[in-house]
Amino acid sequence: MAISKSKKQELVAELTELLTNAKMTVFAKYAGVNVSDIQVLRRAAREAGVQIKVVKNRLVGKAMQDIETYKATDRGALTGQLLYAISSDDEVAPAQVLDKFAKDHPALELVGAFSGEGASLDTGEVKALAGLPSKEELIAQVVATLLSPVGDVTSGLNGLPGIVSTLEAKATN
Repeated sequence: MAISKSKKQELVAELTELLTNAKMTVFAKYAGVNVSDIQVLRRAAREAGVQIKVVKNRLVGKAMQDIETYKATDRGALTGQLLYAISSDDEVAPAQVLDKFAKDHPALELVGAFSGEGASLDTGEVKALAGLPSKEELIAQVVATLLSPVGDVTSGLNGLPGIVSTLEAKATN
């Protein structure tokens, strides 16, 4: 069924807003993935703060033309049936959500991405992003690294009473 011109304009406006605020937009071929599996993907994406959009590539291209950041971005990879995973909060979440889903559903094939700065990324770069830890995991790793010397000092100070009592025993002999 054809979409009316006003509905297309609404979709382009919605896509323009999403892409303007996006830190990362990852797109993938989904031919062969059934509707119930797409619903599972949408649910997992929502939990990760990612929006999944299935729209015509031409409408995405039109929205990108309306955004200064994406005007010069290469849109050559936008061919075939694609779904778009968009996040305005996390740069790696869209790649991680789609990559994890693709492991269980091989019909989903990562194609590429657009960064929030307008750069095009190929499949290899998207897979590399998907392998990165999440923002929360990175923060936890930094905090653990920063607290490591504090733990060492604390351990050393805990052993101090034993050393002092040993020295006192030696001094009284």
